[in-house]
Amino acid sequence: MTKNIAILGSTGSIGKNALRVIQALGQDYRVTAISANSNVDLLADQTKNFQPELICLANPENYNSLKEKLADFKGKILTGPKSLIDIATLDKVDIVITAVVGAAGLPAVLEAAKKGKTLAIANKEPFVIAGEMLTKTAKQNNAAILPVDSEHSAIFQCLQAGNINEVNKIILTASGGPFRKFSPDQIENVTLKQALEHPTWNMGPKITIDSATMMNKALEIIEAVWLFGTQPEKISVLIHPESIVHSMVEFIDGSVVAQMGTPDMTLPIQYALTYPKRAKGITNRLKLDELGTLNFEKPNLETFRAIKLGFQVAKKGGSLPVVFNAANEQAVEQFLAGRIGFASIIRIIEHCLEKHNSVSCVSLEQLFDIDTWARAQVLDFVSQKT
Repeated sequence: MTKNIAILGSTGSIGKNALRVIQALGQDYRVTAISANSNVDLLADQTKNFQPELICLANPENYNSLKEKLADFKGKILTGPKSLIDIATLDKVDIVITAVVGAAGLPAVLEAAKKGKTLAIANKEPFVIAGEMLTKTAKQNNAAILPVDSEHSAIFQCLQAGNINEVNKIILTASGGPFRKFSPDQIENVTLKQALEHPTWNMGPKITIDSATMMNKALEIIEAVWLFGTQPEKISVLIHPESIVHSMVEFIDGSVVAQMGTPDMTLPIQYALTYPKRAKGITNRLKLDELGTLNFEKPNLETFRAIKLGFQVAKKGGSLPVVFNAANEQAVEQFLAGRIGFASIIRIIEHCLEKHNSVSCVSLEQLFDIDTWARAQVLDFVSQKT
């Protein structure tokens, strides 16, 4: 039986890899709908190659240019942010791969959950911003949630050896990024060029900066709480610079199950698409005899304060994760634009968390209001310091 797939964010790193995986899997997997924010050229090329029935360009400013490039396209072209919902809820779509950076894809993810779709979630924001809302909606509508993020896919795979009630600890691994040996003083002088040079993974600029600050791991702590229905106290973080062990689960009997593989996102993407089965894929093979030593160490929480903040936010909950995520997104944007220094990213996040009075969020509108508030706080902080 053919699986019809929609990809939210097909022109990003995850989206491009997903298309490679689907092409390799063959005729049982079909690209039915794809979306991009503004990359007209690549979206047009992907449309010609995969012939989806529906495509979406979230940024309407480039719509005419896309129409010109796809003059012979027989499918439907949608535009505007709400068109993501149309793609995610298309009746014939079985699996929705969500790889939209930031909070923009959240409404579409929630609507897809209401439709009972299988959600293959690559970005952390749906769980960080609306973990309770998303998991509750998915449960009510029998929508499956499968992680694509490499660490959470690893945990999910490890859990096939037991169940969540038998887990003693979930161990998230982190490469440590380019600054794992830096002191807090050295962090103060990090340049944009240094921060964008990740030693292991090839990712977009926002995710690369998150890895450098280790905010990505902080967000993953919150994601794991909701995805696996566990407590922050049962989660730990280990630095593993080789990025071969993608995460581990320690069970109550003392057994530790690890998922290993080359640093290649095609494996977690494929596992989400073929689950509960496995299929031959395009992932580079791990050659254990060539690995040598695998190293593990505790993170320096003075240098990487984001991890400590992640545990605090996960424990307190409420609307703090919304502020945590939005402040980070806006602060990273300011850093990439050269308006603030690298170390200021975490200081700004701490400032926003201190100013926010946490509440229990009951609606999507409320979540976005808090998101907007946090972003405004960042811009206000930056304007006062410059």
